[in-house]
Amino acid sequence: MTFKHCLAPLFLAVTTLLAQAAPVSTAPTFADDPSAVEFARDLERRQGFNADELIGLFAQAHPNATVLKLIKPPASPLQRSWQRYRPRFLNDRRIDRGVIFWQENAGQLAKAQALYGVPAEIIVAIIGVETEYGRNMGGFSVFEALSTLAFDYPPRAEFFRTELEQFLLLARENKLDPLAVKGSFAGAIGIPQFMPGSQRRYAVDFDGDQHIDLGNSVDDAIGSVAHFLEQHGWLAGQPVAVPASVAGTADEALIEAGVRPSLKVADLAKNGIKANTDPEATVALIDLVSPGEKTEYWLGFENFYVITRYNRSSFYAMSVFQLGEEIRRRLCAEQTATTENREIYCHA
Repeated sequence: MTFKHCLAPLFLAVTTLLAQAAPVSTAPTFADDPSAVEFARDLERRQGFNADELIGLFAQAHPNATVLKLIKPPASPLQRSWQRYRPRFLNDRRIDRGVIFWQENAGQLAKAQALYGVPAEIIVAIIGVETEYGRNMGGFSVFEALSTLAFDYPPRAEFFRTELEQFLLLARENKLDPLAVKGSFAGAIGIPQFMPGSQRRYAVDFDGDQHIDLGNSVDDAIGSVAHFLEQHGWLAGQPVAVPASVAGTADEALIEAGVRPSLKVADLAKNGIKANTDPEATVALIDLVSPGEKTEYWLGFENFYVITRYNRSSFYAMSVFQLGEEIRRRLCAEQTATTENREIYCHA
């Protein structure tokens, strides 16, 4: 027997002992959660999934404490502050990269604007705010994040169970490995950060390759953002928002009327709220508050409300609007009086 063969039994014995001594993970998976198992059985009944296969997926996913920490409101919430929020999205880096993104994708942006009526600057700005033009799409397992929120976050469990179902349908339809898809801590996916349900309802194959890929196709992302806004009521050629001046402090009831336009400009004027716009227009009064500072007021039109369907925050919608305007102005400034692109970038 050679020296090598003499070592073989010893090596086998040592590795066996090590394997036996190695700690076995006892961390629970979602396969241990009766709610997740029942969810799998329900999807088998309603959607034709194999419940055992779904439970096998759940056996590879653990409750994610980071997801729960990020989704929960802070114990001591900060006061809303437009001055603190705005610089996160309106800064030179995001504007400069937005200019480049528009220039590199001018053809598809023009196509989306023509097809859906949504201005290129709004499409660019949403992608800029969401992922900084595809640079920050999230590194969480979408399956694990949605499972955590569906089964371990009671305040919004119903919503996230619906999104988990939509995600599994999306994965099946597109032959994706559910465990391999990455996204945000809330389960949003790809360059435009669509939730799975939104992707199934509103995403479009804009590059014509017979496949929707929001993670890798900028064209699909552009078309899908425009289609989403169009489907939520975007009014082509109509304004988004205009600044307003307020004599003193605005009546709180006017703010509480919400971001969906319901107030006549002429009626607001009688309350000391004025803006350079059609007196017969219907608007919402938007307050951009900052602690210790004078509140900034705007009048939001229907298109402002439509942007809030993407993210239900007036701060978000205003950031999108203003970022788009800044990018467009930067591009306009680069055009000469004889450049045909002035018509694209320099409209009022």
